[in-house]
Amino acid sequence: MTTSTYTVVGMTCGHCVASVTEEIGGIDGVSQVDVDLATGSVDVTSAAPLSDDAVKAAVEEAGYQLAGS
Repeated sequence: MTTSTYTVVGMTCGHCVASVTEEIGGIDGVSQVDVDLATGSVDVTSAAPLSDDAVKAAVEEAGYQLAGS
């Protein structure tokens, strides 16, 4: 298992958290997604390291952006 931390920009409510959690959770190999709304921090636990592009695409599908991308 591996855990990676990302920062998502633009989340403002519980619905935002649910959307990001659902989209990232849909990536193959992801077993857990923990979102901290206050900081925008997202910890993703997966069977193997994830492609940053896959995470970015999932976050954008949810309607938000990764910080620094």
